[in-house]
Amino acid sequence: MRHTLVTFAAAGCLLVVQLGILIGCAATTSKSAPASASPSASTNATGASMDLGNFSVSLTVKNLAASKEFYEKLGFKMVGGDGKGYAIMQNPTSTIGLFQGMFEKNMLTFNPGWDRACNTLAEFTDVRELQKNLIAKGITPTAPIDPKALANDPAYFVVTDPDGNPILFDQHTTKK
Repeated sequence: MRHTLVTFAAAGCLLVVQLGILIGCAATTSKSAPASASPSASTNATGASMDLGNFSVSLTVKNLAASKEFYEKLGFKMVGGDGKGYAIMQNPTSTIGLFQGMFEKNMLTFNPGWDRACNTLAEFTDVRELQKNLIAKGITPTAPIDPKALANDPAYFVVTDPDGNPILFDQHTTKK
């Protein structure tokens, strides 16, 4: 099997992709973002900012203990999860979730309302508003928000990119 490592420089960020999975992002300049810029905001094709939430990669694993041990050797430490079905791991710059038996495929994950340490943000775009905005742009969720979810309660939805990669928007906190 041939392993491919590709790097892209875009918007002041170096993206490192291996085997089709984004494995890292590093700033390519020493300039810092303005204090008012949200670290989780992205700019769409029209230049308008979308605050998608804290980013991580969710990996489907066959053996959580073996995967956890592997990522610990890469410098990740467990910062959340139950250690039986899932583990949230971080190093100084990246967050990954290891999930055994929970998802069919690896996916990109955004958590509206949370910072990197899972602290609730004072201001954020509610997951229902994100779904509405994406639908208006022609992106139909493959797993929409449960209509029984009450306004402002935690909720999630999934979209799938043109290559079949699922993207989870998973809001764990309530909007005040």
